Amino acid sequence: MELCLGTVQFGMDYGIRNQKKPSLEKATEMLDYAMHNGINNIDTAAAYGCAEDVVGEFLKKKSIKRENLFVVSKFTPNMLDNIKEQDYTKVIKEHLEKSLKRLNTDYLDAYMFHSSRYAFNPLMLEALYEVKKEGKIKHCGVSVYYPDEAKICIESDKVDFMQLPSSIFDQRMRKEGIFDLALKNKTTQIHSRSAFIQGLILMNENEIPSFLEYNGETRKIIKKIDGLCKKYSISRIKLALLYVKQFSAISHLVFGVDNIEQLKENIKIFKEDFNSDIIKEISDEFSNLKTDIFMPSLWVKK
Repeated sequence: MELCLGTVQFGMDYGIRNQKKPSLEKATEMLDYAMHNGINNIDTAAAYGCAEDVVGEFLKKKSIKRENLFVVSKFTPNMLDNIKEQDYTKVIKEHLEKSLKRLNTDYLDAYMFHSSRYAFNPLMLEALYEVKKEGKIKHCGVSVYYPDEAKICIESDKVDFMQLPSSIFDQRMRKEGIFDLALKNKTTQIHSRSAFIQGLILMNENEIPSFLEYNGETRKIIKKIDGLCKKYSISRIKLALLYVKQFSAISHLVFGVDNIEQLKENIKIFKEDFNSDIIKEISDEFSNLKTDIFMPSLWVKK
């Protein structure tokens, strides 16, 4: 498994605490550092504010040859909802061209639907596949949220790339056999996101926002993980990264950072070995959490 640098933080204020995006100079500096220190994958999306423009500025510098990078972006969410079926391919191509222009590149290594429900529409998947055949996309697929979406993608002959959530709090893909199915089929490259759950997994008890309290349940979970990490002398950052690293079905772990110090720390930690027994014992404690807690799309901010 390798790391993939996510760029949502570079294009918009992001995270559970709405951390401010870094300046263009600092963002491109982080991209440059990552690409010169063992990371060659970049994840972005049209929906991530100005993130594609930031990546485009980095690519324009040409400090790394384009062919040595793997750049992923995503089709604007919901944009096919009111489009006639015969126009799907045309609209996808139009949005792809806009992304390519912002990114200062003439092709993408992977392009995904950002609306996970599109996985259930064979005509939409066919349209994206048709665009792929024209050569400006090397891989195509869907960024999913639920196991049933992931399953249909793995079984589709039109999908060869997928991004899904996986973390010590969110173990649904493992429990539902998605990773086993992917290893069996060997047709879909999988990138994992949300290891830190927008920073939730790294927060202290007193930092939990009111909309995530759930009658104190979230605080109890954070207190428990903090206690277990202290017991086994493992940081929460290390636990979060190495929990995902154990799954051979995942080719890349997508992670985001707010500053270069975080970036350096994450790269260093990811290279470390881990005790699988400790990881399993700790993860077993969080195998049945409510989805409201670990799925940001279900959070209702007040």
